[in-house]
Amino acid sequence: MRKFLFYIFLASVHAFSFGQTKNGYEIDLTINDLPDSTVFLAYHLGDKQYIRDTVRLNEKGHGVFKGQEILPQGIYMIVLPGRKYFEVLMTANQHFSASCSYSDYFNSLKFSGSQENSAFVEYQRRWVKMQQRAASIAKRIQNNRQNTDSLKILGPIQKLQEENMKSYLKSVIKENEGNFLATLVKGMLPIDIPDFPVPIGFANPDSVRWVRNYNYNKDHFFDNIDLNDERLLRTPLLYARLDAFFSSVLIQAPDTINKEIDKLIKKCSGNHKVFQFISVYLFNHFRESEIMGQDAVMVKIADDIYLSGKADWVSKEFKDDLRKQVDLMRPNLIGKKAENLVMDSYNGIFVSLYDVEKDFTILYFWEPNCGHCQEATPKLKVYYDKPKDYSLEVFSVCTTSDKAKWTKYIEDNKLTWINGWDPKRSSHFDYYYNIQSTPTVYILDKNKKIIAKKLGVEEIGPFIDNYRKFFK
Repeated sequence: MRKFLFYIFLASVHAFSFGQTKNGYEIDLTINDLPDSTVFLAYHLGDKQYIRDTVRLNEKGHGVFKGQEILPQGIYMIVLPGRKYFEVLMTANQHFSASCSYSDYFNSLKFSGSQENSAFVEYQRRWVKMQQRAASIAKRIQNNRQNTDSLKILGPIQKLQEENMKSYLKSVIKENEGNFLATLVKGMLPIDIPDFPVPIGFANPDSVRWVRNYNYNKDHFFDNIDLNDERLLRTPLLYARLDAFFSSVLIQAPDTINKEIDKLIKKCSGNHKVFQFISVYLFNHFRESEIMGQDAVMVKIADDIYLSGKADWVSKEFKDDLRKQVDLMRPNLIGKKAENLVMDSYNGIFVSLYDVEKDFTILYFWEPNCGHCQEATPKLKVYYDKPKDYSLEVFSVCTTSDKAKWTKYIEDNKLTWINGWDPKRSSHFDYYYNIQSTPTVYILDKNKKIIAKKLGVEEIGPFIDNYRKFFK
């Protein structure tokens, strides 16, 4: 069972009701062999968990979680000492009892007054056993990966187990049709991708099949989830599906991601809270992304959601700060033509970035006294000098105003590339290229289009080699 991480979260919760006759919530709890202990009622929100209520069990292990407000529906947790917990479904019926022994809470757990929770715990027990069997088969396959005969036997066994697990999920959905358990299990059900036939004559049938499978999975990934169902916000399900889709399913190209964001936002437009949750997920996910070029996705999310007035949950100060950050990203997105830089140089003549007539221009922002630059600059010189590649040029820009240190470093290290000098920043290089730290690297093609940015110096050579190979 996964490790539990919870945060104390004190905030008002807007509750909603689906025709419940009793007011508020009341969960009668008995934990045998756990006297005089504090337990918590917590809930999921995204990939985190938050405490909602606390109760002190008496000498018999009995206590009651009780409140006057109806709780938002979702998956909640009863958190026991020792970081143990079990989950309960909080549905329209919020008055029920639960009991178990502390030593074996998972197998001894029973509910009274909540048929849906009884079905939920039975489902969990069955599903855990099926997962354990699947893991055992996978381990046997891993251990026998060099044994062809064993793999021929184990392969069909694994496929049968996967089909059995799918069938079980479908049976739970059918038996619990119309309730929250069915909604949750349906959301876990993997998409059945058709077996696409590839017409005879295709040069690369495996590639064609892969593309068709990819597109089908991408287009139908959220078919089993109602993206207007607010109950999913307080479960791990929605966050996990979003994270899988944007991290693993999609090709990590900004244009592809941006198109899928448009589709997803349209699907959840019927529920503002779900729209807010998904918007916040997207903002955080792509703000923190270290994948080159995904700042273009960040700009789109900022423009379409946060700066357009749709994000009513953020302050004016937040939006003003975000607008400044995004404006620094716009001029240097991958695919855009780089802004021209005209400045003085070490040779005493003005140089222009646009005058460089090479297949590739490495735009290098650096400082003589920067520790990272002192490691990166010699590596870049080795790449530039040996062997000399006449199809590329380095256009370096010193970001400090100490000319003596700049010239000394150039002379001491025999830097023969273009050494630009703009101490007053008249070219606005810091704005156009969002120079927040040094060293910073951009790679431009022969038309001065930005094709890479913020690479490590050691990554420049492999990138250019691959670019030549795939984008001749």
